Amino acid sequence: MNAPASTPSDARGLDRYAVAGNPVAHSRSPSIHALFAAQTGQTLDYGRLLCPLDGFKATLTEFVQQGARGCNVTVPFKFEAFEMAARHTPRAVLAHAANTLRFDSEADGGWLADNTDGVGLVRDITANAGVPLQGRRVLLLGAGGASAGVLGPLIEQRPRELVLANRTVDKARALVERHQAWATQHGVALQARALTDAGEGFDVLINGTAASLGGGEVPVGAQALKPGSLALDMMYGPAAQPFLDWARAQGAMARDGLGMLVEQAAESFALWRGVRPDTRPVLAQLRAEVDSLTPEATR
Repeated sequence: MNAPASTPSDARGLDRYAVAGNPVAHSRSPSIHALFAAQTGQTLDYGRLLCPLDGFKATLTEFVQQGARGCNVTVPFKFEAFEMAARHTPRAVLAHAANTLRFDSEADGGWLADNTDGVGLVRDITANAGVPLQGRRVLLLGAGGASAGVLGPLIEQRPRELVLANRTVDKARALVERHQAWATQHGVALQARALTDAGEGFDVLINGTAASLGGGEVPVGAQALKPGSLALDMMYGPAAQPFLDWARAQGAMARDGLGMLVEQAAESFALWRGVRPDTRPVLAQLRAEVDSLTPEATR
């Protein structure tokens, strides 16, 4: 989908974008989009938008009134972002959650909500990590906005089995029920389980819970992995380090969410600007920066 014609959005003549969430100070999205803009010859301003937990709608409305053109949405507002939009892409409808908003005018149909998390995750796993998903057994942890966004695209890859495990099983079941027809269409055995009964011996484990962000323990036991499997945490940097250490101790290939972040950002950039950047040099630069950090350096 091409972006609408660009018009100046601030006093400097720059189109304005931001990542909206709480917390948001740690986000690498401004750096990523600055690199994308330089690479593609686009002129824009991309910042961070800290939203009060009870003030997402008001903060975003004010941002739009100031002339903003779009935003990315991170925890915990992805479901609320979906509800605020007038139009939705099919993948956002499937997820009932949005991580990307384009603030089109009412004359153009109103705000457009998209969810680029899933395509970003799949591209990172299959292209960057070189791990195929077709025919594999996949365990996805968590039933929040992050997991809602990636479940549909994961199903599209036709794994043999996909288990969604969550602390509250009813929440996982609701998400599975919404994706059941999609799973059947793609020949995928999809089921919901509790974290305490997630299963064992998976080829791919994806952590979409907030455990790493909150400094919590890995929410499943070592039996969930088998030697040589891929274990990916959607977090990145120091927050993901305990998960990565745990995965390596089980003989798994450990991966954080930096590649997913860059790939989903490229999809958002294309939606806004009508041009797709090359993610490889951007991911390489961000990887070097993140790997050089220590927990103390990010406090």
